[in-house]
Amino acid sequence: GGAFLHGHKIEVGTLESGILTVDGQKVIAGFPGAYHQAGWSVTYDGQGAVPDVIPEGNEKRVVHMDLPLGVKVTVFQWANYMDVQIEMSEQPGQDGVCGNFNGNQGDDTTQTIMARVGARVRPGEALLSGAALIEWTPQMDKMMRVECAAATRAAGHAKCAQYLGAAGDIVNSCTFDFCFGMNVHARRHAKTYA
Repeated sequence: GGAFLHGHKIEVGTLESGILTVDGQKVIAGFPGAYHQAGWSVTYDGQGAVPDVIPEGNEKRVVHMDLPLGVKVTVFQWANYMDVQIEMSEQPGQDGVCGNFNGNQGDDTTQTIMARVGARVRPGEALLSGAALIEWTPQMDKMMRVECAAATRAAGHAKCAQYLGAAGDIVNSCTFDFCFGMNVHARRHAKTYA
């Protein structure tokens, strides 16, 4: 959202959340459907190659956003999570969770990205409505103690505490991401720790 969309904001949530809005308003009445503005559009259908697997018991629901500057965002909505694909050309100063587009995968690790842009989106910079759900479970704690080297864990904890200016579960969750951020299934794997 923002200036990129001339002040408009598109928000997509999980199927359970029911969120698919433009400027806080439902603009697609049913499935499938579409919404068009000058220079960009949102289409809602069941088309597209799934990046992972369709979770058991889920129907494929896909939000396609064709945005200015050739940016394409595809959101696969599942019951309680989403998969997101972003296609775009390099932008000046581009950096974030997907890297910095310089062709060097070595500086696109979770640790190097956190060092450049921080551990979390600061509340005043968030584009999404609502607050992020910070999850911290005993299973995640056990996995981190078993699978994350003590030095890495300590470095992550220090960076997260400094950046967030906080303590407790938000720092623990951030440290978990520092340790396992390159593993897209880390939280699912943590559930195997009983």
